[in-house]
Amino acid sequence: MRQAIERLQGSLIREIANAGMGRDDVLAFWFGESDEVTPDVIRRAAIESLERGETFYAQNLGLPQLREDLARYTSALHLPVEAARIVVTSGGVNGLMLASQALVDAGDEVVVVTPVWPNLVAQPAIMGATVRCVALEPVDGAWTLDLARLLAAVTPRTRMLVLNAPNNPTGWTLARAEQQAILDHCRATGTWLLADEVYERLYFEPTANGCAPSFLDIAEADDRLIVAHSFSKSFLMTGWRLGWLVVPAALTEALGKLIEFNTSCASVFTQRAALAALAHRDEITPAIVSHLAACRDTLVPLLAAIPGVQVAVPRGGMYAFFRIAGFDDSLAVAKRLVVEAGLGLAPGAAFAPEAAGWLRWCFASKDRGRLEEGVRRLRRWVAAQPAKRPER
Repeated sequence: MRQAIERLQGSLIREIANAGMGRDDVLAFWFGESDEVTPDVIRRAAIESLERGETFYAQNLGLPQLREDLARYTSALHLPVEAARIVVTSGGVNGLMLASQALVDAGDEVVVVTPVWPNLVAQPAIMGATVRCVALEPVDGAWTLDLARLLAAVTPRTRMLVLNAPNNPTGWTLARAEQQAILDHCRATGTWLLADEVYERLYFEPTANGCAPSFLDIAEADDRLIVAHSFSKSFLMTGWRLGWLVVPAALTEALGKLIEFNTSCASVFTQRAALAALAHRDEITPAIVSHLAACRDTLVPLLAAIPGVQVAVPRGGMYAFFRIAGFDDSLAVAKRLVVEAGLGLAPGAAFAPEAAGWLRWCFASKDRGRLEEGVRRLRRWVAAQPAKRPER
């Protein structure tokens, strides 16, 4: 076994979920997905594809029609993108891993902004890279970027910079001026920029295009930039495992080769479902975002009202990231909450050492009453804990 694989940490989120899955008395908010099923129009398109017998291999890079539609979809939100720059992948996770496989050699330096979804740190490490983390800093519950510190960490030795914004788990989002400074700096150092923007449509600030700021709003077509997207979040398609990358056209052919050696292709019926999702995007995604905003505005004030809880309103994503004063071991707390409160949350330790005292709550709930009941359980649990005695 390669040492890079032996050193990988198992998912702490899965550790909590495995302890609570199958228990009817546990309210589960640990995974990053809604408890709503995929819209019917999307499911029907997949069923009809299967009934037509579309059960065979497809093109490595995705169905031409889907690549064309994704190019039009992306161009409507950002600067124009040609279909030749679109790579369809078997999920956002697969797309991000393909990016590391394409760009990172053993011994390369990769910089990652954390706290972040743990796969983004693990993937370059699997390739044998030296991963250096630049941590966001919490200020009154809101996580912020020290831009100067990040730019100082990215040097001509840095092969790739990995950013996730809107961020899982913190809700932090890059400002346009920060994006421009980062892009300019990576151009100067020759560093590839991998931007995980799967939450770009789950953004609660008013914008002209209904999106969080994107590197695709400012980048040139041949910039060393890969942007990862997924159908999972803004179309309620987490289990379908379909995503896409926007890449420089010069990289497309090589990524097609990598797809052949990884998964061969995404399934045809799944891509037919994606075509339906894009065709109905104006009725699907805005409704999802509106509901998520209502969920956020239900959960966060209730959390903030619990004595000792520190939380900020996230600008994007689908998570409340909070801490409880006096409880610094999030893994131990998350395990106790499952057993003692019937509440399933993700431990902050899963996302970075600096988040070890924090908890992530996915507020993508069809029934906001579940969020309210979850807060009642948390409040009761916190109130039942022995008071911390001050040290002498």
